[in-house]
Amino acid sequence: MIAGGIFYSSSTPYKDQDIRPQLNQLDSIYRIVDHFDFIHFTYAGKVISIDELGVAGFSEFFIRKLAHFSVFLLLAFFTTRLVSLYKKKFFALGLVLTILYAALDEFHQSFTADRTPLVQDVIIDSCGAIIGASIFLFLYRKSRK
Repeated sequence: MIAGGIFYSSSTPYKDQDIRPQLNQLDSIYRIVDHFDFIHFTYAGKVISIDELGVAGFSEFFIRKLAHFSVFLLLAFFTTRLVSLYKKKFFALGLVLTILYAALDEFHQSFTADRTPLVQDVIIDSCGAIIGASIFLFLYRKSRK
C-alpha cells in the first residue's frame, strides 16, 4: 500500500501536488518561517532560501523533503518486517529493497510531466529507509529478549 502510494504520487504532475497556494493562505506560517531567513543552501543546483522561493515555496520544499524521508522510513520498516518472516539477514535485504525502490521511483518520475528525478531525493529516501529499518531491527531484537 505504501509503495502504491509512492508510485501514484510519482505519477502525478507537480502542478497537481503544489501546496503553495494553500500555504499562502496561512498567516501563521509567515510568523514562523520568517525566523528562518538566514537559511540559504543549494539543492540540486537551485538556491533554497526564503528570498528565492518565498515563504510558501520555502515551506513547501521542507514539507516535500520531510514527506520523502517519512514515507521511505515507513516503507523500509514494513519491508524489513516482511523480509524478516522469510530471511535471517532481513535488515540488509529490507534496506536494499527499499533503496532500490527509491531509485526506481525517481526514474519513474522522469516520465511524469513537471517532475524531475533527483539523486538528492534518493539520498533523503535512503536516510529515511536506514532509520525505518533500524527501528524495526531495534524492536525485533527487543521482542526477542
